[in-house]
Amino acid sequence: MTNLTNLTRLQIAEQGAGSLNFLALLRWALVAIFLWFGGMKFTAYEAAGIAPFIEHSPIMSWLHTLFGIQGASYVIGVLELSTAAALILGAFQPIFSALGAAMSAATYLITLTFFLSTPGVAEATAGGFPAISAAPGQFLLKDLVLLAASLSLLLASVQGPWLNVQKS
Repeated sequence: MTNLTNLTRLQIAEQGAGSLNFLALLRWALVAIFLWFGGMKFTAYEAAGIAPFIEHSPIMSWLHTLFGIQGASYVIGVLELSTAAALILGAFQPIFSALGAAMSAATYLITLTFFLSTPGVAEATAGGFPAISAAPGQFLLKDLVLLAASLSLLLASVQGPWLNVQKS
């Protein structure tokens, strides 16, 4: 365990091995998304919009029970704004680079589970799955790209023996 800890090093994703400056585009795009979506969670419009996703989610439905529809939206908003803050700080501090990217990845892993739990994802008139509806199906599918961006930042933030990269 100690050897793995000694071999693992946190870094700012954009300052990792090789030329990773392009990762700044991913970081700041994710920051914009989390700031915007997180801020929207404090509106009744957004709380109503995400309610069906939360209601049918085996992972998140407890939020409605505990906090109600608007309260659940507030909790998610705080988490999303915290993710944005960690991503911003991650441009300057390695621990926050890894933390923000991990929080972002967790967010998109959870939202992709909505694909399995939210009614209306498969488009029945087009033959059912794999044909997906515009909403919520295609709306959720974009999270696959956001997950990839988050994982790219996370992997670049955590340098270890699993990354066979030479520093230039």
